[in-house]
Amino acid sequence: MTTPTMPTAPTTTQPLRVAVIIGSTRDGRFAPTVGTWFTTHAETHSPDTHFDVIDVAAQSLPDTHPDWGQAPTTEQAELAARVAAADAYVVITPEYNHSFPAHLKHFIDLHRAEWKAKPVGFVSYGGHAGGLRAVEQLRLVFAELHCVTVRDGVSFHNAWNDFGEDGPAHAPQGAAGAAKVMLDQLGWWAHALRTAHADRPYA
Repeated sequence: MTTPTMPTAPTTTQPLRVAVIIGSTRDGRFAPTVGTWFTTHAETHSPDTHFDVIDVAAQSLPDTHPDWGQAPTTEQAELAARVAAADAYVVITPEYNHSFPAHLKHFIDLHRAEWKAKPVGFVSYGGHAGGLRAVEQLRLVFAELHCVTVRDGVSFHNAWNDFGEDGPAHAPQGAAGAAKVMLDQLGWWAHALRTAHADRPYA
């Protein structure tokens, strides 16, 4: 797949752009509930930040991995441009069999230069482990893509007990505090790395 043209680097005074990636594609998935909670909280906490929600389930991903020399479709190029335009990422992931969803890995692997030298935060959910084993494995994947993963994240243990039908009504108090810590770390790294990009492009 041909790497898309990178957008013009933003100035250090422009608002940060954060892509919120919803990684589950399972029928009856819980991810949109968690995603709505997080995005609502994040927009309140960081009103000057633009959040772009990328739902993997809603994307027209190729069934197989294209060759790197193959020209992308219009849809693939548009998706890659959204990934490239972000200054930082938040990945919302469940845990499937001690790992993260295959479709999320496919989405990540379809891009390369778009991820480089940018920070990534995580919001996970699951059973008693809260999706933390999926996050640990995602940290390895993003390290290979030259990303910085922030230390603190948000995890929902037995997540289906934390939300009512309207979503955030039953979310535990600690989740909001954890999200604030993660967003603060993500914002620091996003500003620092964007400034570094402007001073010296990452090779």
